[in-house]
Amino acid sequence: MLPIGELTLYVALATALLLLFLPLIGLVTHNTKLMQTAKPLTLWLFVLLLTSFVSLGYAFYTNDFSYAYVFSNSNTQLPAIFRLTAIWGSHEGSMLLWVFTLSLWMFVAIFFMRKLPIELTATTLAILGAIIASFIAFVIFTSNPFERAINSIVFDGRDLNPLLQDVGLIIHPPLLYMGYVGFAIPYAFVCAILINGYIDRTTVRWLRPWVLAAWGFLTLGITVGSWWAYYELGWGGWWFWDPVENASLIPWILSTALLHSLITTEKRQVFSVWSVLMAILCFSLSVLGTFLVRSGVLTSVHSFAADPRRGAIILIILACVVIFGIALLLMRSSRIRQHNGVALFSRETGILLNNIFLSVVCFIVVLGTLYPLIVDMLQIGKISVGPNFFNKTVNPLAMILLVILGITPLVRYKKDQLSRIRKPLIIMAIAAVIMGPLSNAAYVVYVNGLLPEGHADRMPLINPMVTLSLILCYWVFFGILAEIAMHKPRNASFIKGFFTQSMSRVAMNLGHLGVVVTIVGITMTSYYSVEADRLLKVGQTEVVQGYEFKLENLENIKGPNYFATKGTFSVSYQGKFLRMMHPEKRIYAASGMPISEVALRASLFDDLYIALAEERPGQSWAIRLYVKPFIRWIWLGGVIISIAALLAMLALRRPERAEK
Repeated sequence: MLPIGELTLYVALATALLLLFLPLIGLVTHNTKLMQTAKPLTLWLFVLLLTSFVSLGYAFYTNDFSYAYVFSNSNTQLPAIFRLTAIWGSHEGSMLLWVFTLSLWMFVAIFFMRKLPIELTATTLAILGAIIASFIAFVIFTSNPFERAINSIVFDGRDLNPLLQDVGLIIHPPLLYMGYVGFAIPYAFVCAILINGYIDRTTVRWLRPWVLAAWGFLTLGITVGSWWAYYELGWGGWWFWDPVENASLIPWILSTALLHSLITTEKRQVFSVWSVLMAILCFSLSVLGTFLVRSGVLTSVHSFAADPRRGAIILIILACVVIFGIALLLMRSSRIRQHNGVALFSRETGILLNNIFLSVVCFIVVLGTLYPLIVDMLQIGKISVGPNFFNKTVNPLAMILLVILGITPLVRYKKDQLSRIRKPLIIMAIAAVIMGPLSNAAYVVYVNGLLPEGHADRMPLINPMVTLSLILCYWVFFGILAEIAMHKPRNASFIKGFFTQSMSRVAMNLGHLGVVVTIVGITMTSYYSVEADRLLKVGQTEVVQGYEFKLENLENIKGPNYFATKGTFSVSYQGKFLRMMHPEKRIYAASGMPISEVALRASLFDDLYIALAEERPGQSWAIRLYVKPFIRWIWLGGVIISIAALLAMLALRRPERAEK
């Protein structure tokens, strides 16, 4: 007899196929009752996949090692919280999370479709049925987490990868999948629009919250992933331009352009074809990310699987998603094309430029990620594309985007005059050109003032790239202030204007502020981080950028499923004691895998970072000591952007019934 989790997967596949065919048959035959089956079938699909997911979780919780997947990713010594999160700790379970997340999005969507035409609702859910059926079939026939172990009498498992035994595994994959998979809703909806011919402000307004929600989750997922890699991998880096990291960044970049395009489509009925195209491509790029993570075609510390057969199947699904969406757009674009003009100096033009540059950045990241694969497939040779390529190509475009970001919110829709915003632009430019170099110089003078003359950590007073980046960040920041000032009530103070903004404007300004905060963090930590690899014995001290790290003690400790050497460091600053820090070098009992558990002193202005690398002869240890200025701003900016997405969703009114 099949396990309940596997049985419900088969029933879910049958339900998804019914969801695909019955509403479409009803659409073709104009049978309303068949179209109305879409919502109850979606509800049952969610219940079935929830049952399957909970069943796998129960197998992990009870240490049922008769399942090969549980045996490979759990252990009796594994803490209970990690036994549960091990559900998505490897390929098979993470794919079950993928389909369950899609069913959750579909379940939520049916409660917001009440005022949409039945034809649009039925078509959207049928397309989602096709997508989820494809991935359920993929799980059942190539990645079944309910397969039995060869030896059904197993008393203990191999253990979860020690790198994944962390709170990051609890948070990061679900958030990332909510973003990845969430773009299926806009994809299916725009395809339904193309099939049925609905395009007006109501349909666009219904679409925008789903893009915002997926984009917000993806922002949080990327932010948490960056934070997790920073402290878990022991290298002190926040982004490595890893192919799998890029796989999540690519749809995020394009969805950022999509959001701006949708706003313009709603307000001015322009860029409708572009909005539909980007909605199709966003989900297509999400499926591409799934392919990169699971195909084994690219080497990455983040990848889940290395089975070319699985990768080939996902590639077929990706091809179907792209071909179906693009073919519909080519055949039906005349139904949604709108012909409102766009003035040369208008907010629409600014958004258009923004979208062009974002699309170019997206293309560069895709090219840099896939180019090694293409070269290898063509048997030209083997190459690698590293961070230098991405930094040299993306950074200049990011600076241009900051220039556009400072101007566009000040410009009116339809048509505007440069003379109207000339004064605020001049003030913004002067203030940015003054504050950028001053801020850079103030930070350098402060840090250098704490170090003796000739010290290796002393920095030059002016770093041109830091100065330029800060000028552009101030440009956007002062642009936000100017936007608030220009839209405040007549004769009202700036403070009153600040507190009387509409929620949509608060969301816009907060999102742009989050971008500024993140870029300041990226700039400062990229150019002013100090990294020192040293050999230390107990009692020795090392000074890094004014901080004194003294190795006080080393001791052996035992954790729930590991043994560790625990270091004790006292940290002082200018002779004043700050705190004790305790990095560890762990050896996990089941796998024998060594892991560095770093010690962090986090603050808004700098992080202190200590990692025990390895023991050396003579009772000394290789130690990594890092000072990371403003690195928390990177993740703070990501959180601010996610809050902005939530506020933007709350600002949207309920959609009214769309008209054909």
